[in-house]
Amino acid sequence: MAEPYILFVQHGWADTNQSMMALAEQLAGSDDAQIVAPCLNYAMTWLRMAPLIDEVDALATATLARQPTLPLRIVGHSMGGLIWLEVLNRHPDWWSRVAFLVLVASPVGGADLGRILDPLQVGVGVAADLGKDRRPLAGRIAAAVPTLSIAGDVDGGSDGTITVESTRVPNAQFVCLPDLKHATLRCHGQVVETIQSFWAGKRLSTPLVLHPLVAQLRQIPGMTDAHLRDFARATPWHTFADGTSICLWRSPFGIDHVFLASAQGDCLYSGYVGWLHGEDLRRELEALRADPAV
Repeated sequence: MAEPYILFVQHGWADTNQSMMALAEQLAGSDDAQIVAPCLNYAMTWLRMAPLIDEVDALATATLARQPTLPLRIVGHSMGGLIWLEVLNRHPDWWSRVAFLVLVASPVGGADLGRILDPLQVGVGVAADLGKDRRPLAGRIAAAVPTLSIAGDVDGGSDGTITVESTRVPNAQFVCLPDLKHATLRCHGQVVETIQSFWAGKRLSTPLVLHPLVAQLRQIPGMTDAHLRDFARATPWHTFADGTSICLWRSPFGIDHVFLASAQGDCLYSGYVGWLHGEDLRRELEALRADPAV
């Protein structure tokens, strides 16, 4: 039996805490664990994340004040994982107390649907918050806190709601579970087994290390992680010295997609920019092609 600990579990957008509570009970089993599963206002999850972050922050702060020595285990599904990244960003002094952080189907790189609904991130409901790229923040936390990201894949690149690519976190371990949809991942036997293996200290993957060009592509204004399905339609545009190549494809709607392929022809990254950033994409790609250091 594990030493006593606090288990925070957090549901996401358009949800209640019912499934996450069931997940927490399965995870804890016979452990001496204090489960904290906030149920956020369903309607408020459609608006902005800031009040939700404040609510979870306040509850966590009060809980930690009552239990100043117990270690923490944190599991967040979808937006719930994003909320906890923001809470931990406010409290770096908590990081040493966090034994494990698990992000389940959390679009850390930004949900593509959020970018579509609010391309300029001006505040169209929660879309602006879901479309935000939190990888730099998540990577810093994962460098200090043992972190696992779990994704589902039902169609060769997404869980039916968010892309697999958007769940990858620098410095974190990563597991992709086939045939599990976004909602199913909230409380599924494979998810329970995966998290318990991680808690037991099993190495589920090597920490994510990205090809340097992936990081550069993601810095292009408007770049959003995309599904892999259109990689086969793309045509090579430029090959670099290490054999990796950039391939491009424009959708029938005029949306520019960019793919990074390995020397072996595997897709290392897929992304797209909207109409507002087409010129930015072309300018930045030309700069990459002309850069002798690449």
